[in-house]
Amino acid sequence: MKIEICANSYQSAVNAEASGADRIELCSELAVGGITPSYGLIIKIKQDLRIPVHVLIRPRSGDFTYSNADFEVMKQDIVLCKNLGCEGVVSGVLNTDNTIDLERTKELIELARPMSFTFHRAFDWVVNPLKSLDELKAIGVNRILTSGQENQAIKGIELLKKLKVRAGTFIEIMPGSGVNIDTILEFKKAGFNQVHFSATSLYRSQKKVHVTMNSDRFFDDTILAISDSEKIVSMINLVK
Repeated sequence: MKIEICANSYQSAVNAEASGADRIELCSELAVGGITPSYGLIIKIKQDLRIPVHVLIRPRSGDFTYSNADFEVMKQDIVLCKNLGCEGVVSGVLNTDNTIDLERTKELIELARPMSFTFHRAFDWVVNPLKSLDELKAIGVNRILTSGQENQAIKGIELLKKLKVRAGTFIEIMPGSGVNIDTILEFKKAGFNQVHFSATSLYRSQKKVHVTMNSDRFFDDTILAISDSEKIVSMINLVK
């Protein structure tokens, strides 16, 4: 069984390799489901790790329906990963109705080659997972990272099994989300060949912070945080 560790930092990536992981999915900001890591972090990881590195290509938090500018950013990030010798990318695009944007996803797959392409957990938002699996198979996705459309993969294991049967040998179904020491063997028993988890432990780095950098209003998948032109103009007019 191949083990993919969701690594959110340099230290997480180093720990993954030292502990026997087969590869990492490199990302940043687990609190929002992961976004694309910095260019500097990717370079450092590729310099220091020997195991395969798959990079999350997600330009922002929130939904998976992207503007033209967002999409161009994703393509540039894929080219950078290819040029740095990364072994794979993890990405995908949805339409506003949460069907798969096949045209754009296929464009990302073609651009990524010969890197491996994993369709990420946007799959857990699709309306018809079996149909979506067939569509992703047809456009050349290598694997799908999914929780079986539940918050924890163990709760979605029945759908995961159905997906595995339907996928056959053409596409890998990789369970992920909340996989831990109490549940990992269930996925092995069910015949899955790969599994994805972060194995995160929390460490307190400060005794107390007087000014927080976190804002609860941004932790919502249904909203996008965008600088507002009208507000900017109004505030500039006040001071200039």
